[in-house]
Amino acid sequence: MTSDMTADIGEEAAGLARRTSADLLRRIEDRLRSHLAAEHDVWAGVHERAAVPVDELSTLVASGGKRLRPAFCVAGYLAAGGDPGDPGIVAAGAALELLHVSALVHDDVLDDSSRRRGVPTVHTAHAELHADRGWQGESRRYGEGVALLVGDLALVYSEELMAQAPAAVVPEWNRLRSEVMIGQYLDVHAAAEFSVDPKGSRLIARIKSGRYTIHRPLVVGANAAGRDDLAPAFEEYGEAVGEAFQLRDDLLDAFGDSADTGKPTGLDFTQHKMTLLLGWAMQRDDHIHGLITEPGHTSEEVRRRLLDTGVPADVERHIAHLVERGCKAIADAPLEAVWRGELAAMARRVAYRNA
Repeated sequence: MTSDMTADIGEEAAGLARRTSADLLRRIEDRLRSHLAAEHDVWAGVHERAAVPVDELSTLVASGGKRLRPAFCVAGYLAAGGDPGDPGIVAAGAALELLHVSALVHDDVLDDSSRRRGVPTVHTAHAELHADRGWQGESRRYGEGVALLVGDLALVYSEELMAQAPAAVVPEWNRLRSEVMIGQYLDVHAAAEFSVDPKGSRLIARIKSGRYTIHRPLVVGANAAGRDDLAPAFEEYGEAVGEAFQLRDDLLDAFGDSADTGKPTGLDFTQHKMTLLLGWAMQRDDHIHGLITEPGHTSEEVRRRLLDTGVPADVERHIAHLVERGCKAIADAPLEAVWRGELAAMARRVAYRNA
């Protein structure tokens, strides 16, 4: 067989893998929307206001998003030889996305973020509604209360859906959910303490974001396909690429454009998030701590000071190292070549976003 023929076969296999993944992701999208539509009908029949929390979730799902967690779950499943016709993997992917929606709604409250995907966040929209209608009580408290309940409802639905996945996913699903909550707590605590701790910042990035975005969804998919032997390789890959994903988010928050990200930039500064970017920068420049914590300083001042330290470039180099580490882990995994290639490409996309 010539090298050209081998390349053609490789491209054909890659194309089939992508089409199969895309089909499963479309089915997951349909499942999300049909589940929420059915719940709307149930609760709209109970009371005209009872469907509002469901509708908030439907709006968030319809507003877009990268669907990274379902995508990595599907990749782990197909790479492990799973049957694409099994409805259980569709339910698992939908459950992962609703867990993510829950985290987003709660995270927006914790971060006091006013916009998500280019529109007002749930707590902001309902606080404004409360104020406009002149209802009783405090508008902010009402909006945050609604958001907490909407986020909790997404958790309920995610559990309903994951219950329809193969039973082998349950231990990983339980670990994934607890990690998200513990990671969020560590993030909140680190912001309150706001002391330089790069090691702690990396741990938070892995637990709060990286594992539940990449590592755990991959293992959920592999376990659903009966391949728990892939867990070590997916852990090594997911830990590295997941951290790279979070570090990219940190850079986008500091230096990105809100028109592109769909949410306010500089939130890590205003909410005193001890990211690795800030931790490394504060080790080099003591004045950055005061620029963030003391009133009267702007985000632009912080950005300029960060650039002066050279740390953003160091973070970029660290991201490149993490992607390389992740790709090496998957290159040595007991997978077909097509899936080693697809997972390497996914690593680059999540780390660089525009790749």
